[in-house]
Amino acid sequence: MSRQVLPVADRAQVRAYARRLALKYPRELLGALALHGLAAVAGLAVPWLLGGLVQGLHSGAGVDVTAVSLGIGAFLIAQAVLIRFAVYASSRLGEKVLAELREEFVDRVLGLPLSTVERAGSGDLISRTSRDVDALSRTVRHAVPETLIALVTCVITIGALVVVGPLLLLPSLLAVPLLWISTRWYLKRARDGYLRESAAYADMTDGLAETVTGARAVEALGLQERRHRRTDTDIARSWAAERYTMRLRTVWFPAVELGYVIPVVATLVVGGLFYIRGWASLEQVTTATLYVQQLIDPLDRLLMWIDELQVGGASMARLLGVSEVPDDREPGSARPEGSRLEADGVRYAYREGHDVLHDVDLVVEPGERLAMVGPSGAGKSTLGRLLAGVHGPRTGSVTVGGVPLVELPLEDLRGHVALVTQEHHIFRGTVRDNVLIARPEADDTRVREALEAVEAWEWVETLPEGLDTIVGSGGESVPPAQAQQLALARLVLADPHTLVLDEATSLIDPRAARHLERSLAAVLEGRTVIAIAHRLYTAHDADRVAVVEDGRISELGSHDELVAAGGSYAALWGSWHGTPAEGAFGPSGNRTDTERAPSGH
Repeated sequence: MSRQVLPVADRAQVRAYARRLALKYPRELLGALALHGLAAVAGLAVPWLLGGLVQGLHSGAGVDVTAVSLGIGAFLIAQAVLIRFAVYASSRLGEKVLAELREEFVDRVLGLPLSTVERAGSGDLISRTSRDVDALSRTVRHAVPETLIALVTCVITIGALVVVGPLLLLPSLLAVPLLWISTRWYLKRARDGYLRESAAYADMTDGLAETVTGARAVEALGLQERRHRRTDTDIARSWAAERYTMRLRTVWFPAVELGYVIPVVATLVVGGLFYIRGWASLEQVTTATLYVQQLIDPLDRLLMWIDELQVGGASMARLLGVSEVPDDREPGSARPEGSRLEADGVRYAYREGHDVLHDVDLVVEPGERLAMVGPSGAGKSTLGRLLAGVHGPRTGSVTVGGVPLVELPLEDLRGHVALVTQEHHIFRGTVRDNVLIARPEADDTRVREALEAVEAWEWVETLPEGLDTIVGSGGESVPPAQAQQLALARLVLADPHTLVLDEATSLIDPRAARHLERSLAAVLEGRTVIAIAHRLYTAHDADRVAVVEDGRISELGSHDELVAAGGSYAALWGSWHGTPAEGAFGPSGNRTDTERAPSGH
């Protein structure tokens, strides 16, 4: 299966989204800006008082140093108090915006078509939900408020410089070309650099996840060297991407630092000349120099946080890109009449030009139990996903009650057909919450009945708090076999008329799985069950068996019919049963009462 990277939003989309968020809370934003502005104004009083003190001492006029000192202290205290409330207001607004961002992103992720998630692979989505969300959190919590503070402070300080003496503002402008050119050079390259960095990290995460998940297959097939090469290549690509962004910073940062020194030196030199020529007083020169010196801190914060804004902007582009994924289905208005499931001329490909299913025709009648068997890679799971409506066929159609599955809204589709695989997730929460995912309005009685149906109630009762026991990350550990039972309990509670079980009991002990499947069969009596099986007793118990080979259904019939036909299924049954196919059954073709499959199967 080729990996398809999820899309990334462009600059215009990111700016529009950021603008919408900023304007969504105008009162909170204006309140925070007003507090930061007042804090900046309070900070301007200190250089003004010091300039007056120097002028007074120089001219020999009487200066009340105590009063000036008390005034400076009062303004510093006022500035500290205002900054405290301003930071609180900014942080509160940032957390509100961040919460909304996270909720919207979760909604987008949950709305992704499953076919797209499978094609994209785990690395890209994991890096977006972890690394990019963390980066955006830092930006919203720190970079955005600090940038706003720096902007407000810079504007007010420059305004104060103009008031003190317009001519004394001119020396500060000498640094503008250097700051402007270097920052433009950096911004032109930074976004794409950080996007490449995130993409490389996603590739590395994807490769490591594949290696860890398939560790046994890697070892069995001797793929260690290939996986090592893949990991080394991914790490090298990630290192090169980070090295590029670091090079950008090593060029930009020194230019910015030089831009801070020039205005202070120029103001002192030019201000001195102005004073000698009588164009400015000593008070003006002193105050202007202190203002320029004071301007360094907000300017430094502004430019330094621009780098974090680039990281956050790249992360937001990746998060917003999730919403750009097109839907894989267009719900129609038709509704199924009955529960007959039919595949007609179905072809499907994960990569263009490489079909894995070829002209598959299959009809599953209501209430029928169909088992699908065949070698690994034959297309069983792919066909199961098409029959469950997870994927849409490339050509042909898969219908339920005469309506294509891809034309049913997802809510309606899951009421008709549900898929359970051998991969199950236990969510952080109570046992009750984990089962109620399938039907949130169900009461405890129905939850218990569902757990009893899959023989999970016995071990749930032994948990410290029963249904209220916290499981999942940080909670009570749930072994894989019991996780499968919880997934099957969700299925029982969801109560669809058609179920696709893709080796749904593979992690349970074979004898226990046999007993569980028989119990499930009793509970699901009257429903259509399509079981993708690797244990052949599942096929033996089914009404019909479909043998899938090379993306086609090569044999279709009951267990007895296929064994009597002497084809692929008969050979598979004989191999699994441990005896030749024709010797494994009595004269009628049925298994004798004394025969039992080996316990290891």
